[in-house]
Amino acid sequence: MSDSVRYVEKLWPAWWIWVAGVIIGGSFSTIFFPIGIGPGMIAMIIGVAACAAALLAITPRIEVTDHTLKVGRAQIERRHIGHVVAHRGGAAREQLGPGFDARSYQCIRGWIDPVVTAEITDDQDSTPYWLFSTRQPEKLLAAMGSHEPVQTSGVSVTED
Repeated sequence: MSDSVRYVEKLWPAWWIWVAGVIIGGSFSTIFFPIGIGPGMIAMIIGVAACAAALLAITPRIEVTDHTLKVGRAQIERRHIGHVVAHRGGAAREQLGPGFDARSYQCIRGWIDPVVTAEITDDQDSTPYWLFSTRQPEKLLAAMGSHEPVQTSGVSVTED
């Protein structure tokens, strides 16, 4: 039984987060520059590399295969997924604010506007839905087999 990949996305940090990481990493060198330029440059290189490595390590991945959905560290079989809806703008804010259910699994990146809600239909799972960011909601919906248009006004996966 093959499990071919239908969709993959990395939720890379925004450009300004990379810039902040370089500035923060470089700031470690201020301790060592009074000792000398050599130690200061080494500390700056190590600091920038450490911040870049940390940003790479915390970048979640979304993967849709024939049988599974993986978001960050979580994975679920697609047979346990019900209604899948993507949201932009006001609809995304609704999902992250008034429509938010604290029992949901979340993988949210504040610099990415669109979010997806995927209803969990497994009776053994107390999580009502997954809520996660994506830069390409149309492609993700297509990979999940959903023909829903991306919502721009408040809609919940738990509403009928």
